Amino acid sequence: MDGSDAEVVKRQLGRGDITFFRVIRRCSYGWPMVIECFPEKDGKPFPTLYWLTCPHLRKEVSRLEEKGWIKRFEARVQEDVIFRERLIKAHEEIKQRRERLIRDESLRRILSEVGSGGIRDLTKIKCLHLHLADYLAGVDNPVGEEIWMMIGRKECDGGRICEELGVDRYER
Repeated sequence: MDGSDAEVVKRQLGRGDITFFRVIRRCSYGWPMVIECFPEKDGKPFPTLYWLTCPHLRKEVSRLEEKGWIKRFEARVQEDVIFRERLIKAHEEIKQRRERLIRDESLRRILSEVGSGGIRDLTKIKCLHLHLADYLAGVDNPVGEEIWMMIGRKECDGGRICEELGVDRYER
């Protein structure tokens, strides 16, 4: 990830302590939507491989969480065997993708025990943001897929939210 992408992501998230190294998906206006993170930070596990950075999508997903969709998805996972199996496979795919980036064997063992975002019980939903990020990164995540379908507007108008962050797209 180049310096200007790093600055955009820092401003999108309002923090700079994420261990990202590349943009995995951009909106149609060229701004980062999802980043891929290193699975370790300062020698410690960092289990979130994909991070949703788009301010518009983060806000939309937060609205779904406020409306109780985490509990609704957890109930669906318990009731729908096919949905549950797809979710578990999504976690397994994240583990495989994450493992390719790990250099330290002890971190590899620790992270092999958790799914996306550090989830131990692969039938539980930690947050909807990470499931959407996984889906947008190309993982067959059924929770992320349904979230994506629930969001009406997939992008803000003309990339204006990221424009307002003060990073000129032409500097990137």
